[in-house]
Amino acid sequence: MPQRALIEQRPWLLASLIAGISYWFVAGSWIPGLYLILWKGAGVSLLAAYAWRHHPVADAHRIALVMALGALGDMVLEVSFTGGALAFLLGHMAAITLYLKHRRSMGQGEKAVAAVVLLAIPVASLALTGRPEVAFYALGLGGMTAAAFASDFPRQRVALGAAMFALSDLLIFARMGPMAESAVPHLLVWPLYYFGQFLITVGVIGALRAKGEFTAL
Repeated sequence: MPQRALIEQRPWLLASLIAGISYWFVAGSWIPGLYLILWKGAGVSLLAAYAWRHHPVADAHRIALVMALGALGDMVLEVSFTGGALAFLLGHMAAITLYLKHRRSMGQGEKAVAAVVLLAIPVASLALTGRPEVAFYALGLGGMTAAAFASDFPRQRVALGAAMFALSDLLIFARMGPMAESAVPHLLVWPLYYFGQFLITVGVIGALRAKGEFTAL
C-alpha cells in the first residue's frame, strides 16, 4: 500500500503501526509506568478503532471487540497477570465465535491439523510452566488459533496472525520456566503479538470487504 494512501485512507492503521512499533523500543525504559501502560495498549486499541470506525457491520465490530479486549489485556497484564489473562481469554472466546461463523469446508487432513493445534498449545503451556491455570487459559488460546485456521478468512493473514499470537504467549510461558534467563522472549514476544493482531485485523476486514459486506475504507 503506498504511504500516501495509508495516511489518507487508513489513518487508524498508520497510528496503530506507529504506536505498536515504537512501544517495542520504549518498553522497560525511564517512561513513568502509567504512560508506558497506556502506550502499550495504544497499538491494539487503534486496531479496534480502525475496525469499528470504518466498517459498520456486525462482524467488523466483533473483530473490533476482540482487539479491544486484547488492548485491555495488554494494559491490565502490567498490574495483574490474572486480570490480563482473563481479558485475553474473553477476547479468544469472541474470536472463536467469529471464526466459527465463517467456517470453511475442510478435508480430513485439515481437520487433523486443527485438532492438533487445539490440543498442542495447552499441553505445551502446561509443560513449560507446570501450572494448570495457564493450561486452562491456553485451551482458549489453542481454540482461537485452531478456529482461525478452520475459518474461511485468508490463512496467510488471519491464521498466521493467530499462530504468531500463540507463539508470543508460549514464549511468555517459556520465560516463566526454561527460558527464564534467555533474552529471546524479551526480543520476540511483543513484535510477534502486535503484528499477529495487526494481521488478524486487516485479514478479517479485507475478507469482509471482498465478500461485499461493505465498501467503506
